[in-house]
Amino acid sequence: MTVSEVRILSVPGIPIIVPGDDLAGLIQQAAENASLAVQDGDIVVVTQKIVSKAEDCLVSLADVTPSPLAEQFARQWDKDARQVEVVLQASRRIVKMDRGVIIAETHHGFICANAGVDRSNMEGDDVVAVLPPDPDASARAIRDHLREQMGVEVAVIISDTFGRPWREGLVNVAIGLAGMQANVDYTGQYDAQGYELKVTALSVADELAAAAELVMNKLDNVPVAVIRGYDYPRGDGDLSQLIRDPERDLFR
Repeated sequence: MTVSEVRILSVPGIPIIVPGDDLAGLIQQAAENASLAVQDGDIVVVTQKIVSKAEDCLVSLADVTPSPLAEQFARQWDKDARQVEVVLQASRRIVKMDRGVIIAETHHGFICANAGVDRSNMEGDDVVAVLPPDPDASARAIRDHLREQMGVEVAVIISDTFGRPWREGLVNVAIGLAGMQANVDYTGQYDAQGYELKVTALSVADELAAAAELVMNKLDNVPVAVIRGYDYPRGDGDLSQLIRDPERDLFR
């Protein structure tokens, strides 16, 4: 059996991102400063937070007027009613509001806590980040820049931190991608014992996003990582491949 190896490399030196920054250019510069030569076949994983900052997906709570629902929920659970209102506005559907937690379906179709609205690692106490409107487009822009400026063919994943039903702890998942398929489908193939696989599809985009988090470390301001050595499925994948169709969702 051939020994396989996958490497995960952090990209240090990304500065504090502000709206309007050339994020792809800053990633390129940081990689070059760290003597990290991005190569053909690499996967560049970028956290949603710096994408949201660069694209000005930021909301000043001073400009938010809470709705009666936001006010009521905030009083009951000692929350900031303005931030609750941002969550409600970022939601297509509220799945559950209880015990101070809002589980929402975003306009992208993700189901997650607080519709992805996040106050951590923000410059300013009254500013929150919301998800980019089109994370796939964000990933494509970074990929196109690296291809044009560095001459490399890579995949790009935009990652965010989600909780998981029935399990403690958070993991990074893919919320946008470019240059790769999100899943590898083994349906119809046979395992080592000759059993035909019926519904086995692995979300490699999520697995790669989670692996990248191991070298990012939220406390060290390392929002970009490069994964090398994994033979990912090439193609024009998008976030729709990560979202289960409602008719197949037993929990709606």
